[in-house]
Order: sequence, then structure tokens, then C-alpha cells
Amino acid sequence: MNLVERVQSILLKPKATWPEIDAEPADAASLYKNYVMILALIPAVASFIGLSLIGIGAFGVSFRVPIVSGLANMVVGYVLSLVMVFVLALIIDAMAPTFEGTRSQIGALKLSAYASTAAFVGGIFSLLPSLSVLGALAALYGVYLLYTGLPVLMKCPPDKAIAYTAVVVVCAIVGGFIIAWVLALLTPSPVRL
Repeated sequence: MNLVERVQSILLKPKATWPEIDAEPADAASLYKNYVMILALIPAVASFIGLSLIGIGAFGVSFRVPIVSGLANMVVGYVLSLVMVFVLALIIDAMAPTFEGTRSQIGALKLSAYASTAAFVGGIFSLLPSLSVLGALAALYGVYLLYTGLPVLMKCPPDKAIAYTAVVVVCAIVGGFIIAWVLALLTPSPVRL
């Protein structure tokens, strides 16, 4: 299945797609090379274009992040999003026995990678910084993707999936705040200038 078909299927019919993903042979290198590294470019590049080329404006005041800072922000954000997918997979795998699931490193990585699809695709809204909140809303769909994928890939009972999802989401939120904090350190703001 090609990238576009997989993105469409995981976003539009996740319950039917998770068993397909579970049955597919995969390893970390192929998941990253053929899926995660490509999709993670969407929010990174869109954010660079939005902040450095288009800029932020309100009430007649406009601000653009300098190109070098924007490039640094893009590269660091891209790398951190790749790391976040891996760290989330480690958390999913480690928590599996707690929720009566089966540990599977590759299953956890598949789950983390494909559940992140909505956030990666929603990153396109960063092209216009004023619409970036829509990207955050799109990322919320990833919670549903995670919830539907946990029973299939980690073999947890469906009644444990809500609690399992909640724990993983809390960990993802903490990770997201850390990434945002690191990126804020790299991005000059009008106040700091």
C-alpha cells in the first residue's frame, strides 16, 4: 500500500485498517523511512513557511521569524517529532502488561507511527500561523486512532483501551509540551526582540 492510500485508510476507516497494519511485516527502519520521516516533514516545513515566509500578523502589526531561526526551528521540530514517535512507542510497549495487553515493540511502534498520522497531516495548517490551532484539533483525532488501535496491535481487552489510551495521551501531552518548550527557545518572539 502506498503512502497516500495508507494515510487515507487510517484516517477514514481506522477500524478496518488496524488489522491490516497488524498483519503487515515491518521493522523500525521501514516504518520510519517509508512513513514517519515523510509525514513528519509536513508540520516542520509548513511551520517554517508559516513563521518565516508568511509571518504572524494582528492589528496591523506583522512579525516574521528570521530565516536562520526558522530553519533551526524546522530541523529541531522535525527531529523531535521523530524522537517523540519512538518514545511514545516505548511507553505504549512498557504499559501493555498493566492493561492486560501483550508487549510488542514493533506493534507499539506501528501504533505510535500510524496514530500520529492525524497530527502530522494536521500540521499543514501551520502554513498560516493563525490557523495552527486547527492542526492541534486535527491531532485530537489521533486519540481516537490510538484508542481503536490499542486492542488490535497491543492485544489489550477493549474495556481496558480507554484507560490505556488516557495514560498514553497524558504522556504524549507532556512530550508535546517539552517539544514546544524547546522550539520556543529557538524561535525569537517580538517580546524577546
